[in-house]
Amino acid sequence: MATKPLKEIIAEEYQKCAKDPIHFIKKYCKIVHQERGLIPFILYDFQENILASYLKHGRNIILKNRQMGLSTLCGAYALWLMTFHENKYVLVIATKQDVAKNIIKKVRIMWQRLPVWMRLKCVEDNKLAQSYENGSTIYAGTSASDSGRSEAAALLIVDEAAFIDGMDELWGSLQPIVSTGGDIIVLSTPNGVGNWYHQTFINAEEGKNKFYPITLHWTLHPERDQVWRDAQDVELGTRLAKQECDGSFLASGDNVIPPEVIEYYNQTFIEEPIQKAGVDNNVWIWEHPNFNRSYLLTADVGRGDADDFSAFHVFDLETLTQVAEYQGKMQTGDFGNLIVEFGTKYNDALVVIENNGIGWAVIQRVLDRAYRNLFYSEQKINVVDESKMHRINNKLHRLEKKSVPGFMTNMSTRPAIISKMVEYFTDKSAIIKSKRLLNELWTFIYKDGKPQAASKMYHDDLVMALAILLWVRDTALRLQGIRRDLTKKALDSIKVDRTTAVYQHIQSGEQNPWVMKVGDSEEIDLSQFVWIK
Repeated sequence: MATKPLKEIIAEEYQKCAKDPIHFIKKYCKIVHQERGLIPFILYDFQENILASYLKHGRNIILKNRQMGLSTLCGAYALWLMTFHENKYVLVIATKQDVAKNIIKKVRIMWQRLPVWMRLKCVEDNKLAQSYENGSTIYAGTSASDSGRSEAAALLIVDEAAFIDGMDELWGSLQPIVSTGGDIIVLSTPNGVGNWYHQTFINAEEGKNKFYPITLHWTLHPERDQVWRDAQDVELGTRLAKQECDGSFLASGDNVIPPEVIEYYNQTFIEEPIQKAGVDNNVWIWEHPNFNRSYLLTADVGRGDADDFSAFHVFDLETLTQVAEYQGKMQTGDFGNLIVEFGTKYNDALVVIENNGIGWAVIQRVLDRAYRNLFYSEQKINVVDESKMHRINNKLHRLEKKSVPGFMTNMSTRPAIISKMVEYFTDKSAIIKSKRLLNELWTFIYKDGKPQAASKMYHDDLVMALAILLWVRDTALRLQGIRRDLTKKALDSIKVDRTTAVYQHIQSGEQNPWVMKVGDSEEIDLSQFVWIK
């Protein structure tokens, strides 16, 4: 049997590699192993399956665990694409440019060790990019730079997408470069829930987007067993091991409300509203008013522009069951009218409006409408006084307290109300029915040590309205009980109208108006009370 000429053998092998990236990688790509040095890239079964998915599906999103060789596999696939196809532009995005450059380094190592008859001439080679004579290029970008994004990409690789700050905004700028038919590979270990990566992966599993989801559990790696997995618990800690090895979204991240608690609410209480009302149908109603019940309505006021929402909740004051909710974009006057409408509807509910900034315009509309059950809080003010309390700038001052409508969220009250919200959720004592609210809780995280929405793409107006509600409900009910007891004592001793007894005393201008004498001897300090008129 005649031996084929070398040129024909090479041509056949070249065609086989061009058609099959698995054959190309297994036979010709070499990688650097941490312990064994330069070795052939022997693919595991799960890696071959992933390559087959790259060829079949244009968009792939991978939930991986640590050290599965996915970055190296992406580099090998990119090298195959550029070697056997002309004018292919590959863009690599990662958390840091050094991470993206590491994939370029892996590609360079594999390219350098290809046989001469296969290896293309390199016309540009640096830490950020490598370009070949056939017009194909791979470039390392970052989440913080727009460089390299103006050209349409044949392949976009996003590494550790869950850890890229501002991935929501970044995705908006990346989409156009693959809009002409380029493929996308997104891979990451989990980093909490509610972020772009988590939402995109979950939507892919539910068939709501064009991504093909791939989950890589540690058991797919043939060199790992339960002994290895148990060692990871010791090395990383149980929580981090679940994130890094098991691909657990719920074990990762910094959610203010633990994800497992949010998921419990999702499975237990969430319901579709029985009615949608309001001019924009954004008032969701789960229970119509029961005239034997008392209700609490709290509102967070947005600017009314395209980027901000206003929101309110209505809860049964005793059972702490959510009965209605609003979230929408509305001018302050209209929002005030809506609050009066639903406050009145729900048995003249106690209405609490955040009075920061634009909130005053809403409060003024509620006052103009003479709403009868508006929440008042107390603020301390400095007043020039002749009494010797303390000296500021050579002027004598005293601290007085003034009742003002609404609730002030500031550096002092914000940690307290959020802590109260966490307490209620941990005890599972509030009954939440709104999917909109739960979606905000998924993205309400500790960021830079502060509880806030995960990014500018998300909102926390429903969350903050709920936090205020739970705080006021917890403190106001207690103080209402104190007020009733106090008023009863006042009536027993001074025999005056119960509605005005305490209020007139506070406004009387006595030397210490914040201490009320009850009976012959007992004095009660009123300065700590939050009054509800």
